[in-house]
Amino acid sequence: MGKKLKLMLLGCGKLSGVIAKALESGLLPEYELVAALSGHNKEKAADFGNEYHCQVYDNVDDLLNLKPDYIVEAASVQAVKDNGEKILSSGSNLVLLSIGALADDSLCQRLKQAAIQGGARLFIASGAVGGFDILRTAVLMGPIKMSIISEKDPQVAANMPLETEGIEDITAKKTIFTGTARQAIEKLPSQMNVAIALALASAGPEKTDIEIQAVPGFEGDRYKIQLEGQQVKTDLNIYSRTSEVAGWSAVAVLRNIVSPVVF
Repeated sequence: MGKKLKLMLLGCGKLSGVIAKALESGLLPEYELVAALSGHNKEKAADFGNEYHCQVYDNVDDLLNLKPDYIVEAASVQAVKDNGEKILSSGSNLVLLSIGALADDSLCQRLKQAAIQGGARLFIASGAVGGFDILRTAVLMGPIKMSIISEKDPQVAANMPLETEGIEDITAKKTIFTGTARQAIEKLPSQMNVAIALALASAGPEKTDIEIQAVPGFEGDRYKIQLEGQQVKTDLNIYSRTSEVAGWSAVAVLRNIVSPVVF
């Protein structure tokens, strides 16, 4: 095997831990974890560096001075806004998990231009869902209708900035939001990465309908995705018990990048 690709992480949280563990287990033999960018919790960041034997920095410039080949963002929409353009224009490729950042059309265009300027690429991980291939294919074939139903644990829903008073005590399924993906990301900027990813891969944020439901006794996340066109109809039902699947989706992207056979 030749020289390994330098991999760095934005964030030292749970999802970054998934990626680091995948490296340790040998699932990403073409990469080496060189460094990570800390968040607000410096103690947690130091523990991350010690556990996974990598440098942890406070400033993205320190990461970029090491000339990383790939950086995986597993932090937040704000981290993308703060660092995305600089990373791409420097020539480092960026794998994105906080896809909700791309709901900002201006930022999306700036990221594209930064990637062109730096000769880099921006990879969008599937996060907690999938089916991007059929969605993108259907769009090419003609007009489509796109809708998403997101089911949530009432305890999780109670912490969303919506009208959810008393939601923990419901005994039947309750709809707590209806609107477009664009409206959803405006109200819930850190919780609608999935909706934006699906919308960008299909009808667009303004033409993708989303409904969020609180379901008694439910744990995890479920997304019911329906696409209908003149020649194609797709129904996807995706359940994940924890958010770890998002971290694993970044691992899948990294494996795909270096694979001789690309899905």
